[in-house]
Order: sequence, then C-alpha cells, then structure tokens
Amino acid sequence: MRIDIVTAFPEYVRPLELSLIGRAQDTGLLDIRVHDVRTWANDRHRTVDDAPYGGGPGMVMRADVWGEALDAIRDSGEGEPILVIPTPSGTPFHQDAAATLSRARWIVIACGRYEGIDARVGEHYRGREDWRGVQEISLGDYVVAGGEVAALVLVEAVGRLLPGVLGNEESAPQDSFGEACAGILEAPTYTRPEEWRGLRVPEVLLSGHHARVTRWRNDEARRRTAEIRPGLLDPGLG
Repeated sequence: MRIDIVTAFPEYVRPLELSLIGRAQDTGLLDIRVHDVRTWANDRHRTVDDAPYGGGPGMVMRADVWGEALDAIRDSGEGEPILVIPTPSGTPFHQDAAATLSRARWIVIACGRYEGIDARVGEHYRGREDWRGVQEISLGDYVVAGGEVAALVLVEAVGRLLPGVLGNEESAPQDSFGEACAGILEAPTYTRPEEWRGLRVPEVLLSGHHARVTRWRNDEARRRTAEIRPGLLDPGLG
C-alpha cells in the first residue's frame, strides 16, 4: 500500500518511521511518502494560507496551492488514490472505516492547518475520475491544531490491518472493535507476575481450561462495554 501525507509540517509525522509502521516500510509492506505542501506555493514567502472570505478569525489554506500539490502527487503514480481530509466536521473514524481503507492500494492524506483547507478542494477532487473519491474524517468531537495528528492515527489504524504487519495475525481481530470482539471492547489482559501489589490474575486465566477462558473473556468484554461504552451494546444509550 502507498500512503502520501501532505503537510506544512513534515517533521510532525516522523514517528511513522518507528515501531510496526517503520518496520512495515522497511519490508516493503507500506510505502509512505511525506510531502511539504509549501513546495507548491508560488511566492517567495511560500505562502499556503490567506484570510477567509466573509471574515472571521484565523486563516484558510489556499485551494490553488493544494490543487498543485495533489495533482503532482496523483501524476507520480498509477491508479486512482483516495483523498482523505481530516477535519472536525468529517465522518467519525471507526474501525470499520480503517478496515475499508486497508483494502485500498493508494491513500493521500491532506493535513489541513489553521481554519482548514478551502472547501473547494474536497469538492473538486470528489468529482474527478482519476481519484477514488474523497473521505473527510474526524477523530472525535474535539479540535486539534492540525491534520497531522489524525494522519498518524489513520496510518497506524490502517497499517496494522495489512497482512504481515503484525507479528500475530490474530491480534487485530481480537482487539477492541475487531471482528472477533463483535465490535465491542475487549476483555482485560494480564501477564506475569501472577500477583502484583496484592492483586492477583483471575484464576480462570491460570486454569488452562480454554472453554472457560473464552467464556470469561466474552463475559468480561460485555461487562466492560456495558460499564464504559453502553451505547455499543444499546445504541439508544449512546
């Protein structure tokens, strides 16, 4: 899979060189390319933003600069990429969305800053035949300084679902919201030592009885979900 990240702050996404995602790049499972959007600015100050039409606080990232950047990136590869624009006004990003994106061959993430990217960018590329559409995504009901945080989350969430990225292929389905967890939270997990500061590992996990362990994990997953995220079990409580 190829992922292009376009940002005004390329250094922000350097953590993607580490850990699982870094190893996935080293082994060729992931091809991550980071671009400085200022490369396509057309003035000596490398300006990428301007005051919003209609007034208001902050600055808006310019459509002309983004258009040049995205066209150049599209022309650098074969196939139709998906354009992902992180924004607080986007669709909430869930595990199902990560799973869907993990089946794509090419994703381009446009990291906005300030008051966001001119809305015409999403409108324009949504109608282009040489792109596989535009997805505006939100990490949650809060605002951060820029799309780079969302890009880190998205690449981690999508990348770990690619075959060969995780050491154990059963890990992802058994995570919270994974297929084996029926979209709910996973049960608590424990390891050595058996007792720590007066707290013991639940005896059932030491029993070696696989059926009992599975039943306990299922029960604990539902109990935990009912306590922390009841809306996952009953949407009316969300």
